[in-house]
Amino acid sequence: MRRFIPSTSCLIAFETAARYLSFTQAAHELHLTQGAVSRQTAILEEYLGTKLFERIQRRLVLTEAGREYALQVSTILQQIEMATFQAMTHNNAIGVLKLAILPTFGIKWLIPRLPKFTAAHPDVLLNLSTEVLPFDFSQRQVDAAIHFGEPDWPGAVMVRLMGEEMVPVCSRALSKQVSRVSDLARMTLLQHTTRPQAWRDWFDHVGVDCPNALFGPRFEQLSMVIQAAVAGLGVALMPKFLVETEIRLGQLLVPFPIAVTSAQSYYLTYPEKNAGKPAVIKFRDWILGELQGD
Repeated sequence: MRRFIPSTSCLIAFETAARYLSFTQAAHELHLTQGAVSRQTAILEEYLGTKLFERIQRRLVLTEAGREYALQVSTILQQIEMATFQAMTHNNAIGVLKLAILPTFGIKWLIPRLPKFTAAHPDVLLNLSTEVLPFDFSQRQVDAAIHFGEPDWPGAVMVRLMGEEMVPVCSRALSKQVSRVSDLARMTLLQHTTRPQAWRDWFDHVGVDCPNALFGPRFEQLSMVIQAAVAGLGVALMPKFLVETEIRLGQLLVPFPIAVTSAQSYYLTYPEKNAGKPAVIKFRDWILGELQGD
């Protein structure tokens, strides 16, 4: 069956010109002449039977069809490039492990320890991406994931890694404004979008009424919450292991060392079909060993 796929040269020329809205700048990036980029784009427009660019007061702009096509082509070209890199490295590694990680967990805990993994398993090429919520492994090019939550990922093996203890942290300046636990109830409470009940659970645990437990500046990533606390924007409720560096450096203080154990846990998760994949097994055994050492 004939595929309706234009020349990749035309697609690359179009995508580059669409990013810059300039044939001249696209030509500079692609090491071509401006005329060559213009011709490649014209060939693509003829193939599609639609205009992708138009001139408005001598400015190059995308048509509506061009904008939609550029978004899709850019994504596809990135996927092709990644697949090409992986194919090029295939013979140099016994296994490639594509791991989706929680952003802050990855930055604060996992990545600093990865030199030990690569030293122990130089035959495994590790590729990292970030995911916050569960996803369908069959729809993603991911071998395994680090997940925080309940052990309810359908069709996946879930290996519990660890729990966490949540403690309040704040800047040194803000710590001077609280002398009792109840004082925290009147402070600005920094919130994390995926843990909207965290502060309410903590106040319930310590027996303090806080009508505003669900209110406060909201951040998508825990790393943002950490930096907001360091900057003095408010008090954060954080997994203690993620703020150990800031506490050690004096950037954050624990005004009251009252920890609440989260009901949820961290898991290494992977589809059942990957249970016997050597790279997955090596990573699973290594991370469990690291946690035992901790």
